[in-house]
Amino acid sequence: MSIVIITGGSRGLGASAAFQCAKRGMGVILTYNSNPAAAAKVVAEIEAAGGKAVALPLDVSDTAGFAGFRAAVAEALDKTWGRNEFDALVNNAGYGLYAPIASVTEEDFDGLFRVHLKGPFFLTQALLPLMTHGGHIVNVTSATTRVAFSGVAPYAAFKGGLEVLTRYMAKEFGERQVRANAIAPGPIRTDLGGGLDDAFEAMLAGQTALGRVGEPDDVGCLIAGLLSEDNRWVNAQTIEVSGGYVI
Repeated sequence: MSIVIITGGSRGLGASAAFQCAKRGMGVILTYNSNPAAAAKVVAEIEAAGGKAVALPLDVSDTAGFAGFRAAVAEALDKTWGRNEFDALVNNAGYGLYAPIASVTEEDFDGLFRVHLKGPFFLTQALLPLMTHGGHIVNVTSATTRVAFSGVAPYAAFKGGLEVLTRYMAKEFGERQVRANAIAPGPIRTDLGGGLDDAFEAMLAGQTALGRVGEPDDVGCLIAGLLSEDNRWVNAQTIEVSGGYVI
């Protein structure tokens, strides 16, 4: 059984990825930051469907906690699956901030940087000793790295940095047969950044070739699919999953 770690797996895209991975027979370690009840609900639903999952606390912005998290992962692997390695890491945890460049504070900037670029960098580094030879990494970025949308400059800039980092991960981890890819969701109906009101959703749907915004499972299914052996030759890529957003 393959085992995947999904950060931010208690809601939205992360929860969908957790369900889809479990549905395909993978064991799931999902993380949460401030809502253990939501994480426990995801675990319960996976277990009710016959899967195995564990929820662990993690603040992706706090690199000082990564050594402790690695120890917790090692314990969960041994206790739940009788293993000392995991197979895949999905760097998904994040949050949105909508503000024009002129009003972004240094605190806003640093917060987004810690979660969307620094966190994935050092979390991946911390977990590498536990990742199996031939493992997989999926970094969740954003279609805003391609389409400039007013009000998300720092968020998009750090997601763009994560796409570059993905290629370097693929290059440097290739000796261990670890592949790394990024997925870039377009507008999705989640609570990221406060969610979508009807007018905003209609505007975004009108800019999308398939005429709607995405659902979490549109992304969760892609993540689970990328982790499968069917896509073993896909490496160092950024794959946009947006239904044809602004083409």
